Amino acid sequence: MAGRGLSGPLPLLLLLLLVLVGILPVADGSGYLSGYRQKSRLQRDRHFRNIRPNIILILTDDQDIELGSMQAMNKTRHIMEKGGTHFSNAFSTTPMCCPSRSSILTGKYVHNHHTFTNNENCSSPSWQAHHEPHTFAVHLNNSGYRTAFFGKYLNEYNGSYVPPGWKEWVALVKNSRFYNYTLCRNGVREKHGGVYSKDYLTDIITNDSTNYFRMSKKMYPHRPVMMVLSHVAPHGPEDSAPQYSSAFLNASQHITPSYNYAPNLDKHWILRYTGAMKPVHMQFTNMLQRRRMQTLLSVDDSMEKLYNMLVETGELDNTYLIYTSDHGYHIGQFGLVKGKSMPYEFDIRVPFFVRGPNVEQGAINPHVVLNVDLAPTLLDMAGLDIPAEMDGKSILKLLDTERPVNRFQLNRKGKTWRDSFLVERGKPPHKRGEEMAQEENFLPKYQRVKDLCQKAEYQTSCQQPGQKWQCVEDPTGKLRLYKCKGMASLYAPRMQALMASGASHVQLSPTSDSDSCNCDDVAFKTSVLKRKRLLTKKSPSVSSYSEIKSGKTVSRKRWARSVSFELDGDLYAVDLEDGYRPLGSGNSSWATHRRRGEGNEEDNDEFSGMGVTAKPTDGNKTTPPAALKVTYRCSILMNDTVKCDGGLYKSLQAWKDHKLHIEHEIETLQTKIKNLRDVKGHLKKVRPEECQCNTPPSYVLKNKETFRLNAGRMHSVRMPSKQKNLWLQKEQKRRKKLRKFLKRLQNNDTCSMPGLTCFTHDNHHWQTAPFWTMGPFCACTSANNNTYWCLRTINDTHNFLFCEFATGFLEYFDINTDPYQLINAVSTLDRNALNAMHQQLMELRSCKGHKQCNPEKGGKERNYFSEYRPVHRRKRPKVKKPSSKSLGQIWEGWVG
Repeated sequence: MAGRGLSGPLPLLLLLLLVLVGILPVADGSGYLSGYRQKSRLQRDRHFRNIRPNIILILTDDQDIELGSMQAMNKTRHIMEKGGTHFSNAFSTTPMCCPSRSSILTGKYVHNHHTFTNNENCSSPSWQAHHEPHTFAVHLNNSGYRTAFFGKYLNEYNGSYVPPGWKEWVALVKNSRFYNYTLCRNGVREKHGGVYSKDYLTDIITNDSTNYFRMSKKMYPHRPVMMVLSHVAPHGPEDSAPQYSSAFLNASQHITPSYNYAPNLDKHWILRYTGAMKPVHMQFTNMLQRRRMQTLLSVDDSMEKLYNMLVETGELDNTYLIYTSDHGYHIGQFGLVKGKSMPYEFDIRVPFFVRGPNVEQGAINPHVVLNVDLAPTLLDMAGLDIPAEMDGKSILKLLDTERPVNRFQLNRKGKTWRDSFLVERGKPPHKRGEEMAQEENFLPKYQRVKDLCQKAEYQTSCQQPGQKWQCVEDPTGKLRLYKCKGMASLYAPRMQALMASGASHVQLSPTSDSDSCNCDDVAFKTSVLKRKRLLTKKSPSVSSYSEIKSGKTVSRKRWARSVSFELDGDLYAVDLEDGYRPLGSGNSSWATHRRRGEGNEEDNDEFSGMGVTAKPTDGNKTTPPAALKVTYRCSILMNDTVKCDGGLYKSLQAWKDHKLHIEHEIETLQTKIKNLRDVKGHLKKVRPEECQCNTPPSYVLKNKETFRLNAGRMHSVRMPSKQKNLWLQKEQKRRKKLRKFLKRLQNNDTCSMPGLTCFTHDNHHWQTAPFWTMGPFCACTSANNNTYWCLRTINDTHNFLFCEFATGFLEYFDINTDPYQLINAVSTLDRNALNAMHQQLMELRSCKGHKQCNPEKGGKERNYFSEYRPVHRRKRPKVKKPSSKSLGQIWEGWVG
């Protein structure tokens, strides 16, 4: 009885305690009690039903970590730093938008998914067929996750389809914009204007994503959600919300020790070519930093709304939040006004925060994490197997709180993780002949031409037997290569067939062998000399035909109907039979000036192309045209403005009719150009062998095969591809380049430097406050052929960046002693160290899969550089200098 009496009150006491614990929260309000009960119920559901976590990836565009951009985001830092883990060594393997985003989606390096630049294979048919069906979204969607994407996808995404793996799809068409853009909402294009309350993209991403999460949890409470919030901030055009347009008045976080550190004669060719910034450039960098940080304030608000939504739905503790950027950015570093794509810390380091279940709060993790780790990490968070072809690794094991269970586990062995990774940018070099040096293959075009012009074989005016090219200096002082064609002193004239009607005494037997030549007829040369004298008389201002041939556009050695020359900035055409024909300035094509009788009246009939109205004043002078007649109703004046007749400005129907007429003329000319190219390609294929009449027979036979080989090489380079799709791609690139060139000429844009990518900025570029008011300027900051591969290593003993550029140039920076990469210290390394780094870099450049692409430290893995020290170190053992045979040759193409 006593035992029963003692055991009876115990369950009552325990029940009373549970009731008290349940009643205490009532004092804090019914809302808290509701969330408390919901949280407890959710915990029970997770325990018994094993509900998988939600995953939310927040991705920004061009956000740096080195220039202080996170200082503008106090709410985000409070949520992610204090509530999660900050990875202090997070990097992007390719500091460009589309390549990096493709790596995030696939978990692969650029050399494995082949999106080399923002244009090359970016959202191309090849990408859609081979890589898009294998993104992390496809795996998560197949496993039951409700996947959703909001914001910027890839730079060249055209909005014509919804990529596989996404349940909800609200993606930006083309590149970053805050206003006046188009969204693809589940396959339907949706246009937006410039009203902040309806169209500001950062707010639309926030509202759509939070609404989708709430709806998903309401309709499918036990299905996990995976969302990507891909913000366009702080990418250009850096339009902030109106309420933040006056923030950060004195922003100066971008002024680091490398700011305007120029010239850099010890670094690669771009930094040697560009110098220090001008005062207007420095003012621009201050304004740019301010506007970028203003755009991030809206992203900061977005993080707060997202966090509050997770708290309200009770999903915070069961949701992984990942915050990062596609790559870094530079603003004035090394004299580069703005941009990315450089291999230095400011461009490859990114912010990286993780918060979620079992993630230590307020921790800083020093392990190296990459953008290629995101895809395998998301799959690992969802409990899925990671495909072997992914180059990255899951960082989930780095997030576990390593707290020892008892005192005997204090000295537990640390985790094994990578200490080196690859940074790559640009297209891989094409395989070329062994006779060409590597640095000649990949120097800028103007530098390659300059080097070629130093050779004796290009300095003669097409006088050497078998010479294919000659070097000519144009009126602007630039060296250009021109092809040698129709050399009368060595070969038969190529225009023989065209002029056969005028020289009937020249006859070719139709049944003769293709290798036979008719070298007995001398009358043809006589007729040529007579024609030459006539031309000299017809064009008195040109002293001789040799002077005409020295012009830029007529370096060819064949008879032309007309030639051009430049006079006071205007281009004129000289008709070799009818006298002068003036052209318009700038980007004009051949004019169609006609004479009617003695009055020399101008032709006012309707015509296609471009015409001018100009009359020669006297025998030796020409008057530049006052207006360039483009169509029968519109002309271009000398001040580069377009002037049409009054009817086009008053009648809408006349305007439409004339616009249709112009479009029809453009299509007609494009069709004609295409047909001419087809004929030209056909003529190249069926080109007969040229005769060498004045050369001894033994010399002809000896050099016959060599000439054929050189001609075949030249045709293989210049002939278009046989496959239609490749030809179309080349044609599109050519047309795009031509449009840009014509647009620059039309706008009097002189912002260009040989081999570099330049941009212009003026008072009209930014359409929202704060405005730029210091006028236009030009800046050159990068290059399309800036291809490199870098080895970045961080471990207990080393912290360095080693780069090999496609030109053969080498760079090495010890980040421990030179954290801002001011001095290229490659000269301090011995040959063993260079060869070891080159060997590991070559292995990473060809790696496939996480086993090959992740050199690990710890365990049985050995560090390549555990024994080397730079020359400037004090303590270094004296070693006998090995012979050149035992030391080994440094790889071909390096520049020390």
